[in-house]
Amino acid sequence: MNNRKQVRQERAVMASVSEQLIALEKMTVGELAEKFREVFGFPTRTRNKPYLRKRVAWQIQALAEGGLSPRALAKIEELAPLAPVRWRPERASGDAPGAGAPIQARPRDSRLPAIGSTVVRVHQGVEHQVTVLADGFEYQGQRHASLSQIARLISGTAWNGYTFFGLQRRPGTGQNTETCA
Repeated sequence: MNNRKQVRQERAVMASVSEQLIALEKMTVGELAEKFREVFGFPTRTRNKPYLRKRVAWQIQALAEGGLSPRALAKIEELAPLAPVRWRPERASGDAPGAGAPIQARPRDSRLPAIGSTVVRVHQGVEHQVTVLADGFEYQGQRHASLSQIARLISGTAWNGYTFFGLQRRPGTGQNTETCA
């Protein structure tokens, strides 16, 4: 009898998971954000509806079925130091994600010239100079976190900052194509 009871409970859980997943399709962004907080235990930083739907659906299933295997978790921990900083969870020892200490700074991109260098770009006949700082960039007396922000200010459209300023690697050489002063 105990086995039948366990089978019924498993079926009930699966039915509940299916119902929750179907309900996600009808939720607004606000409702998805609230569901995100409910299943993860911390607020989301995005309002991207498809992304929220996928993340919440994954977490609902992980909670019901046990999540990733210990082997997969071990592999993630092994590879985590190689992941870009923005992909690493923010955690203090034992705390929930989002509640932890700040994450260490991301490694310096090899496409950037030395700190203190000036990157120059002529756009629509106007020369624009950007100074490379240790923790960002300076353009017209203001600090910016990325070259892409500056490229957007200059051009009015979204650009990859490295492309806009000509800081792409030369194919096959490992060297950068730079426009520096």
